Amino acid sequence: MPDESIRIITDEIQNVSETSGEKAAWDIGSNWNIEVKTKALPKNAADVSISKLEQEMTRFMQDIDGLFSRAEKQADMKYMQLDEIELAVEINGEGQVSLFGAGAKIGGKQGITLRFKRRA
Repeated sequence: MPDESIRIITDEIQNVSETSGEKAAWDIGSNWNIEVKTKALPKNAADVSISKLEQEMTRFMQDIDGLFSRAEKQADMKYMQLDEIELAVEINGEGQVSLFGAGAKIGGKQGITLRFKRRA
């Protein structure tokens, strides 16, 4: 069975307008029968293997788990504990999962928000 894939938009979406219209021979003036349709098309997209994406997401989640686990132990917090972490993540056209840094200029890009809660 072939590996399944998922389409990932790798660039911003552009709006494309299509205009069509006509004017009958008896029409006078500017009364055109014009129809404008706008549709959104991705500028660039890539098909990424779901198994590749799964491997990358697993690696990312393991790295994040280890990072915050070690940081919490080193912080040795006496009166508080970290209960929830929210991260903004991006997946590129090769399936690599990346963390958005603070102050990153993502210019309207939409990422994935991962919210991790402490296990009970």
